[in-house]
Amino acid sequence: MGKIGRNQPCPCGSGKKYKHCCRTVKQVEQQITEKQDGQVTLTYAIEQIQRAAVSHKEDFFELGVFIFFSNGNGDAWLLEVSESDAIQLARDGELLEVPIEETPETIEVNWSHTFAIENKQLCLTSYEDKNRYPLDNVPTQRISAAIRRMKKRFSPELLEQVHISQP
Repeated sequence: MGKIGRNQPCPCGSGKKYKHCCRTVKQVEQQITEKQDGQVTLTYAIEQIQRAAVSHKEDFFELGVFIFFSNGNGDAWLLEVSESDAIQLARDGELLEVPIEETPETIEVNWSHTFAIENKQLCLTSYEDKNRYPLDNVPTQRISAAIRRMKKRFSPELLEQVHISQP
């Protein structure tokens, strides 16, 4: 594949120029990777997307099997691709408590929802009450493209190893 010009259409299929789409994703990934002598943490990435949400700024990036996005309404979400889990990180510009325990060996998140993309819309199902609803103002095309990239990047066997069954 040749070099992509910043003003060319993004190869992910979003319809946006490369400079406003995946080029930005690569810049954020590089910033996160450079953080604190290479120590990348999920907590740090969550803080990054929450800051964008508080500023009502649209943002989107990937880290491993995780997708982070915020919208202009001040909402932010974390999606986990291998099990289609989701959790809201900010609502209307207000930070939400994130039930996460992270050690150098493990990451444990108390996910609140599962997600699926249906008819070009992100749909959530609550673990608590099993209510299902579509989520508006979401970069669905970018999420779909990110999921495709991750499924190419990681083998099904590796994706299965991401989760450890609880006894």
